[in-house]
Amino acid sequence: MKKIEGRNPVMEALKSERRIDEILIYQNAEGVNELLKKAKAEGIKLKRVAKEKLDNLADSYSHQGVIAFGEPIKYLSLDQLIDKAYNKTDDPLFILLDEIKDPHNFGSILRTADAVGAQGVIIPKRRSVGLTSAVGKASAGAIEHIPVAQVTNLVRAMEELKENRFWIAGADMEAEGFCYQQDLTGPLGIVIGSEGAGMRRLVKERCDFLIKLPMKGRINSLNAAVAGAVLMYEALRQRNYSD
Repeated sequence: MKKIEGRNPVMEALKSERRIDEILIYQNAEGVNELLKKAKAEGIKLKRVAKEKLDNLADSYSHQGVIAFGEPIKYLSLDQLIDKAYNKTDDPLFILLDEIKDPHNFGSILRTADAVGAQGVIIPKRRSVGLTSAVGKASAGAIEHIPVAQVTNLVRAMEELKENRFWIAGADMEAEGFCYQQDLTGPLGIVIGSEGAGMRRLVKERCDFLIKLPMKGRINSLNAAVAGAVLMYEALRQRNYSD
């Protein structure tokens, strides 16, 4: 059983194909009529509870008076993700995360990936946060819509992507070129490194090219979610708004 916390994540789960079994709602909650209407139309069990019960159940910091229970989101295999992407477009965009451990970073990246129309996100099975309720809350429900593949070895996944016509760009402050100086069109995977160390050496070496962001202030880096968002929107600009 999987927890879904927060009004937007629960509403997006209701709109998705995921099975929802029960929704707990704070007994004095206001502004939840649309959610209640949707849940009742789907025949989902609703239960009004005290705030303390929700607080005790919640994994995230802000459940907003709503927690749902349903089936877990299923990871795709890399082959499934590639096939699904190419069924939608000839120029898919994937985001590869190299040991991102912070659920808020991961959730924010999922939200941006959905916003720019990326076809999927790829994460390693080890040393990486998975599709948790905290990630779902941070993604504002995007976790329901952006497919995620979980792979045993990220380097091997990069090689498989290359065999399927993808170019791999790695975000790295030591890159020679800025992101807007590189071609980010066509089938592309953008690798975002961990919050502290960045990309691991082998991952970095397997990238086809590296890209960086211009940094004009005294701080020489951005967190993973912010850097990823800028790079994703640069890819979107080059693909759709190059005029």
